[in-house]
Amino acid sequence: MIELDGATGEGGGQILRTALTLSMITGQPFRITNIRAKRPKPGLMRQHLVAVQAAAAVCNGNVGGAAVGAQTLEFVPGKIQGGQYDFAIGSAGSCTLVLQTLLPALLYAEQASLVRVSGGTHNPMAPPLHFLQRAYGRVLAQMGASIELELHRFGFYPAGGGVVSASVQPCARLRSIELMSRGERVGGFAESFVAGIPFDVAKRELDCVGRSMGWEESQLLPRGLPGEQGPGNALLLTMEYEHVTEVFAGFGEKMVRAETVAKNTVQELRQYVSSGAAVAEHLADQIMLPFALAGAGRFTTNRISQHALTNAAVIERFLPVAITFEDGGEHQICSIAAKA
Repeated sequence: MIELDGATGEGGGQILRTALTLSMITGQPFRITNIRAKRPKPGLMRQHLVAVQAAAAVCNGNVGGAAVGAQTLEFVPGKIQGGQYDFAIGSAGSCTLVLQTLLPALLYAEQASLVRVSGGTHNPMAPPLHFLQRAYGRVLAQMGASIELELHRFGFYPAGGGVVSASVQPCARLRSIELMSRGERVGGFAESFVAGIPFDVAKRELDCVGRSMGWEESQLLPRGLPGEQGPGNALLLTMEYEHVTEVFAGFGEKMVRAETVAKNTVQELRQYVSSGAAVAEHLADQIMLPFALAGAGRFTTNRISQHALTNAAVIERFLPVAITFEDGGEHQICSIAAKA
């Protein structure tokens, strides 16, 4: 049984999610202590508990110690089974983080899968579903995976209530690829989603983005949602390139001006653009696992976070790969290779 310390490195929920995914795929059981030890509220929260329960359901696994607040957990996987699944977080906890736990594993099932998750779809500290659709999903498609993601209802913090689904086709083996360059720019656009708050918020965010980026009105898209899906606001900046798509997200909060949300989101986008890297910080963290499953690959990124370093260490506990990072000047290079 693989022993993991949840206080290692970044000390968040990614350690558990990566372990669940790779345990299902490799058949190796694990035990984790100090779950989310470096978070303000350590232990399993609702979204983490649902990820554990979902993983157990998908592979008919056995779990010991799964409860909200638990800081120790044992997971013994069985065989991954495709089919239809429905999971409810019951809060604004992230649907996308639950999906990210399941999607790579379901590629290894013998039949297709349809997974429906309800909870939060657009909330801080987690990738919005549009990011999975446009950025993460595009990389997986290049690697040979066939995954379709659909947003049925938005779910903002703190109300939740969002619904997403994923259709996953079996994939015998992911292809090894390299993303060393983003290629030529194809397009870029901004969307501001608002629900249950003044529509003027969307206009102000987009006006700020337009002035900062020099974008035309056709690239600035206000998206009004039904009031019952709010209150909430999400600003998404999508950059499309020859080899990769990136999505940068900002979220409206009480007492935070719309212009501040826009400026912070634009700043994150600009840091990526100026680096010349193929992928930004968050996508780099998330494609590391499928790259490792393919057995090899390389990519450039504008920043290697502590989150990514911790993720790499967990991956190396389950798979016979070595993950290395090196300075490429204005950007960083991540290389994944089979261990000798």
